[in-house]
Amino acid sequence: MPRIVFVGCDGDEHAVEVPVGVSAMAGAIRNNVRGIEAECGGSLDCATCHVYVDDRFIARLPEPSDIERDMLACVAADRRETSRLSCQIVLTPELEGLTLHLPEVQS
Repeated sequence: MPRIVFVGCDGDEHAVEVPVGVSAMAGAIRNNVRGIEAECGGSLDCATCHVYVDDRFIARLPEPSDIERDMLACVAADRRETSRLSCQIVLTPELEGLTLHLPEVQS
């Protein structure tokens, strides 16, 4: 299982193991990571699982879909070049060590 690290806006790190094929959002929810609200449960209907992907990993992810891009326009925190919705980041072995920074606010 790939290990991913969620970094809170206060710098606290929460490392979790997430099975291949499961979204980073689902992994956060299953492991009680604070800062991921996921109001829509991963159906790509909100933007409350917004994360900033660490620069070392952004090129390893597929490009966001048009729907994800539209939803990213609705995030509550500052949108950055590395902004993604964690429900759309599906874990693969290549994402071992993935680091996701959490914004100060989700909704």
